[in-house]
Amino acid sequence: MRKHVQWQILLIAGLVGLSAALYFVHYLIFRDPHHIFLYLIGDIAFIPMDVLLVTLVLHQIITRHEKQVMLKKMNMVIGAFFSESGTQLLRLFSGFDRNQGDLRHELVFDRSWVQADFDRAISALKNHEFSIDPQKGNLKALREFLIFHRTFLLTLLENPILLEHEEFTSMLWCVFHIAEELSARSSVEDLPASDLEHLSGDIKRAYGVLIVQWLRYMKHLHKDYPYLFSLAMRMNPFDAKASVVVK
Repeated sequence: MRKHVQWQILLIAGLVGLSAALYFVHYLIFRDPHHIFLYLIGDIAFIPMDVLLVTLVLHQIITRHEKQVMLKKMNMVIGAFFSESGTQLLRLFSGFDRNQGDLRHELVFDRSWVQADFDRAISALKNHEFSIDPQKGNLKALREFLIFHRTFLLTLLENPILLEHEEFTSMLWCVFHIAEELSARSSVEDLPASDLEHLSGDIKRAYGVLIVQWLRYMKHLHKDYPYLFSLAMRMNPFDAKASVVVK
């Protein structure tokens, strides 16, 4: 840090010295101090406007560009999550939902959907009553799946890019919490009703936020990457008729 400050001081001193030397050469050639001070004061007077243009205009352009780059990288990481584990996790979670039939009606999309349709589906989730029955789904399969992907989830949580996406990071923590709960149990068979109720609450919490993040990612693909959206549509975890094979 000290070397960096010294380098800046030397640079400032060098630039000021060069400017003074050039003004001195100007004086030696034209012998006109009035002309020198006239333009010097004019240049100094323009500095506030120059700062205004740099800070308000150029800074906004640079910030917007950096935000777009960060958003693109963030969506790439989110896409990796759904490709590696998120989509299958939705299938496993939906098996516990007694009211999954209502969700299927809202979440089976096609090419005719527009951005407003995804917004409508997200809003509909707020009114959906998630009724989780831990005995209805495959708790053992969920445990094995999360244990297998535990390292991957940890890697995502450590990714600095996702620090800017609080909702997605919060969703990952909900999923990771279930992984911790299930992996801490030597077996999920013959669990008491009180423990099953506790796990139901964890699944309900993660399931709701996971669907919202999935829909937002589908909306992003629909807008910017139609070829990826086509594949996601054919792999929709809520569509019983979905097939990756193009027909």
